Amino acid sequence: MKKLVIVSLLCGYGLIAFAQADTTYLYLRFPTVPPISIIKAPDSTRFTKEDLFTKTATLVMIFSPDCGHCQHETEDLLAHINLFKKVQIVMATPLEYRYVKKFYTDYNLANYPNITIGTDPGYMLGTFFHVRNMPSLFLYDKRGDLLKAFDGSVSVEKIAELF
Repeated sequence: MKKLVIVSLLCGYGLIAFAQADTTYLYLRFPTVPPISIIKAPDSTRFTKEDLFTKTATLVMIFSPDCGHCQHETEDLLAHINLFKKVQIVMATPLEYRYVKKFYTDYNLANYPNITIGTDPGYMLGTFFHVRNMPSLFLYDKRGDLLKAFDGSVSVEKIAELF
């Protein structure tokens, strides 16, 4: 009986030791809009997934206010905002609120009601999306299902054709 218990334990430990960890990125394992929680500009209120427009496509952009590529992507997005009238745009950065507030003011984002910008102080979104380059863009359809992920700058026309 002792031998049977020992063999069972050894087999169990062997299975655990050789088990493969799931290394798939979280946004691919859970391909729906993540639990967004950012501190939004200009009023520093909390914005969460529950605040998203219902039955509306969503574009999540992880960016840095001091990144030249991110600034160019934002300028291009604003220049073609008419392509995104039916899209909720959420821009999140891990940088401090003061940088977000300045970016919000510099780009007159108050004029765009479908754009929400804020700081993600715990970098939850960056971790969830496994961000390697900024800007990183993640497109979700109106049901909240992932359409496409872009790692780095991409033309707004290419983004708009997916919606």
